[in-house]
Amino acid sequence: MERFGPPAMGGRRFGAGEIRLAVLSLLGDGPAHGYELMKQLGARCGGSYQPSAGVMYPTLQQLADEGLVEVDASSPSKRVFSLSREGRAAVREHADDIAAIWRRADSWSEWDVLEHPQAAEILGPAMRLAKASAKAVVKSLGDPEVIDAIREILDDARVQIERLHKRSRR
Repeated sequence: MERFGPPAMGGRRFGAGEIRLAVLSLLGDGPAHGYELMKQLGARCGGSYQPSAGVMYPTLQQLADEGLVEVDASSPSKRVFSLSREGRAAVREHADDIAAIWRRADSWSEWDVLEHPQAAEILGPAMRLAKASAKAVVKSLGDPEVIDAIREILDDARVQIERLHKRSRR
């Protein structure tokens, strides 16, 4: 089963076909070689994801095979990729999907704090709270009153914790 969610908790960053769309989107900003695209994708993901050559170059080759990118191989050391007319059309056609990918990527760096050793102190209790909340919703068969009550409890807890955080930074 594929898991989406916070990368720091083992969630997948990209769904099927999303790396392709992300690369097409980056090429919409201008031609680039594979290494540049790897760095740009890592930067767009807030540093929480760095694609490997084993991901980037097969993706670029697939996009070239599909006619979505053009390859300038005139430089002996670096092939430069750019969007073809079909690639530009694909970016327009999938604009909403691409926007959703970048919105999700913008939030990934927020989860890096979970990898800090001190975060381990509260991860167990936090996960038990999340599990109890999910179980209550499932057992209530999605009762809107139960969902609203749980959401209110969790929002209240978040607000109290954020107040502690602000107080400790003073």
